[in-house]
Amino acid sequence: QVQLVESGGGLVQAGGSLRLSCAASGLTFSWYTLGWFRQAPGKEREFVASITWMSSSTNYADSVKGRFTISRDNAKNTAVLQMNSLKPEDTAVYYCGASRSRVATTGPLYEYWGQGTQVTVSS
Repeated sequence: QVQLVESGGGLVQAGGSLRLSCAASGLTFSWYTLGWFRQAPGKEREFVASITWMSSSTNYADSVKGRFTISRDNAKNTAVLQMNSLKPEDTAVYYCGASRSRVATTGPLYEYWGQGTQVTVSS
């Protein structure tokens, strides 16, 4: 059974940082592109960042470029989203997903999802 478990969310002031982790099990982790999406109340889930299976390529939403960094450790089956200079508009539930597609910036390309972790940025 495939499981993706996010952790690291919480409440932070604007300008602060958070580090989200995604721990995967039940799949050959290194075969998958890992992505982070987020969903704010009343909004659709949106792409945040992704990283290919050998870390050869990363993609970021324009809204987070220069502030967020995605990385992965295939030996530990984990992916990390380092979020700096957080803004109130970053407030959302953040989801980790796994995709067999190399370029995976849309939700339908993802086969597996975690349960999400709440990030709240206060002004």
